[in-house]
Amino acid sequence: MKYNCLIIDDNEIERDLIESYLTKFNQLNIIAACENSLQALEVLKSTSIDIVFSDIDMPDISGIELLKSIKNPPIFIFVTSYLEHAVESFELDALDFIAKPVSMERLLKSVTKATDYLELKDKTKQTSRENAVNEDGIFFIRETKGYTRLNYDEIVYIESLGDFSKLFTPDGVHITLINLKNLEHQLPNYYFRIHKQYIVNFNKIVSIYQHEIILANDFKVPLSQSYREQILALINNKTLVRSIKKTTT
Repeated sequence: MKYNCLIIDDNEIERDLIESYLTKFNQLNIIAACENSLQALEVLKSTSIDIVFSDIDMPDISGIELLKSIKNPPIFIFVTSYLEHAVESFELDALDFIAKPVSMERLLKSVTKATDYLELKDKTKQTSRENAVNEDGIFFIRETKGYTRLNYDEIVYIESLGDFSKLFTPDGVHITLINLKNLEHQLPNYYFRIHKQYIVNFNKIVSIYQHEIILANDFKVPLSQSYREQILALINNKTLVRSIKKTTT
């Protein structure tokens, strides 16, 4: 299967170099090589794109601003000289970050990572179905090798992987093609989001710190400041042991 690609770079020499490298990959179909984000937006509106190879520092609209502006973006791989943007790009779920000058070897790793992800997504889509849940909390998820039986009570936490979700249990990790937002609506009311990328089983919480939650089986997940207030309020309202003032008669 071939995947449609888009190249964006305002430097003609670097844009041509990336295009010359990508033409060597049989699984890629280069739709266009654009010199700025505005041109790229026109292509994205009219053509289905699977992978975008984009510079970051560009006039008018940067690569990061372009990614933020797309509602359901394709895979983004940033190719740039500005390494300080690496953290922000990964926070936006960019798949990879390549430092210039680009080498064929480094691009190969990135393309392999992207195509492996897309192949897994395609395989799962072909056979995926909604989770079936019975009254005992038992449900099935579709994984690459078949259906897996789970119970909501045994899940410790869930991590977002873009279109996928990773479900962590004491016995192992399971990956299913349901994004975290959709999965959140199907979970029991003792599951709570504590980070943009994480949902935890409240019953599995062991300790809560300033920026981290410790869960059963020594799992550790980050706690964002915005969700920390909510989780502490929940504890205060429902489960915090309090001192009781004695009344006088």
